[in-house]
Amino acid sequence: MSRAFVFPGQGAQTIGMGRDLADAYPAAKAVFEEVDEALGEKLSTLIWEGDADELTLTQNAQPALMATSIAALRALEAEGFGVDQASYVAGHSLGEYSALAAAEALTLTDCARLLRIRGRAMQEATPVGTGAMAAILGLNLDTVRAVAHEAAEGEVCQAANDNDPAQVVVSGHKQAVERAVAIAKDKGAKRAMLLPVSAPFHCALMAPAAERMRDALDAVEIASPRAPVVSNVKAEAVTDPATIRELLVDQITGAVRWRESIVWMAGQGVTEIWEIGAGKALSGMVKRIDRSIATRTVGSPGDVGAVSAL
Repeated sequence: MSRAFVFPGQGAQTIGMGRDLADAYPAAKAVFEEVDEALGEKLSTLIWEGDADELTLTQNAQPALMATSIAALRALEAEGFGVDQASYVAGHSLGEYSALAAAEALTLTDCARLLRIRGRAMQEATPVGTGAMAAILGLNLDTVRAVAHEAAEGEVCQAANDNDPAQVVVSGHKQAVERAVAIAKDKGAKRAMLLPVSAPFHCALMAPAAERMRDALDAVEIASPRAPVVSNVKAEAVTDPATIRELLVDQITGAVRWRESIVWMAGQGVTEIWEIGAGKALSGMVKRIDRSIATRTVGSPGDVGAVSAL
């Protein structure tokens, strides 16, 4: 049996996430303390007791979700299950940073600081209200790419997230994305709706953020990961630190090839995927991509306890 650990992206955040892990496992609590110290603020207080709208801000959600994922991993490690039991690690968008921290390619401190920079850079790359994202359900990737091309009309409109066989997200200028929603419905999409996001992620409009991330990534050390990291950009495993650095820059404007990443891992013999951290969204995607892959969510002490009983 071959296992992969995967880590969630933005949208999985909830007030209170990870608190029960921190209460139950000193190693999990230490993660939140280190992230607080790295950022010079009590992000943990926001995560556990704060305002949901403030937590949802990209600059907060990204390090918060990473902290919760690594706290869950530390709890797993306390029960004898670490990244060494994973053939691969992967993450959805910002979750790729969690995967790199899990595999010790990035230190927790560097990862938290990079995600704070990444969140701000992505938020500030376009003026508020000029960009949008929309989920297209029931059309495949090639069809959605054609929809985006038709909708662009000289503006940016791109397939940004290939999540599963029936869910592709488009991103770009707001009017172009709105046109894509209408065209997708005409082409038979089951649903097509704008997403409640604050910026158009994973498209060409994020180019200013990519340049800021290049500078930020140049300032940190990236080590060889303890488990191969399946890249969002390439949809295959990478281990070379220089390649990882470049792909993290490309990821800002590039599509998240999640469906292809899962298909690739299945092709390498992965039969079980554990979703480490907040929520269950990735497990749902995996089931829609390949029902033969067993999934498990690890986000609470009960989940960790169930694993330790294996």
